[in-house]
Amino acid sequence: MAATLLDGKTLGAKVREEVAASVAEVGHVGLATILVGDDPASHVYINLKQKAATAAGMEARDIHLPTDTSEEDVLAMIAAVNNDDAIDGLLVQLPLPDHLDENRIIEAIAPEKDIDGIHPMNAGRLYLGRPTLVPGTPLGIMRMLDEYEIQLQGANAVVIGRSAIVGKPMAHLLLQRNATVTVCHSRTRDLAAHTREADILVAAVGSTHLVKPDMVKKGAVVVDVGMNRVPDSKKLLGDVDPAASERAAYITPVPGGVGPMTIAMVLQNTVTAARLRRAGTVVSPAN
Repeated sequence: MAATLLDGKTLGAKVREEVAASVAEVGHVGLATILVGDDPASHVYINLKQKAATAAGMEARDIHLPTDTSEEDVLAMIAAVNNDDAIDGLLVQLPLPDHLDENRIIEAIAPEKDIDGIHPMNAGRLYLGRPTLVPGTPLGIMRMLDEYEIQLQGANAVVIGRSAIVGKPMAHLLLQRNATVTVCHSRTRDLAAHTREADILVAAVGSTHLVKPDMVKKGAVVVDVGMNRVPDSKKLLGDVDPAASERAAYITPVPGGVGPMTIAMVLQNTVTAARLRRAGTVVSPAN
């Protein structure tokens, strides 16, 4: 029997409706995005976020800087947005051109406006079990698991991937919900031995069909974060072989699973940031 699809497209639309209602309630919510360079995929992601933000009633400000923009000029632009009271959330699209220090750029974002949840202050709060602004992809996955009433407490969860924006925060969120969490990566020995024990399997490595059907436990919940583009094609493939749906109880499609949730949760983070700022509760070293 084929797995039930975790429909991120429908749920993402529901979240965006909730966000629109919240924006109307708050009165004004501003989102700024900064894109440095001309990476085609980054352009697509920024356009999707800008369009979604505008549809939700936000002020959406799109800042596009040339590829050769100096690091000091990028930092100056970030500082200007940090100091702009009309903007509640700031997102700097990654990856950045090679001549820019990604860590320095990220750390320059005001923590209370860091809607990607990647500033060390926000990452530290998540680590300590006091999450405020959390990366959109893992946050969206948690919302999806809750929507489908997936039992997390006591479940064996395996996360493949240890990135700062997906793998690590995903592991912390699952751990805080009392799952037993294993993080696997490129140096893991016998990956299949771990995945076959997973009640919940999150694949986030960017390797096409890395997870084969025989690596999935029967009845597992499989979340495929992979968005691997087929060369010379617009087709996207996940990290999990679609045939795994014959063994899993639940599985996310690619596309239409995690992707729409990521954008929706970035918007939700922007509303969260706006509410916190208006309440005078900001994420800063003083708190």
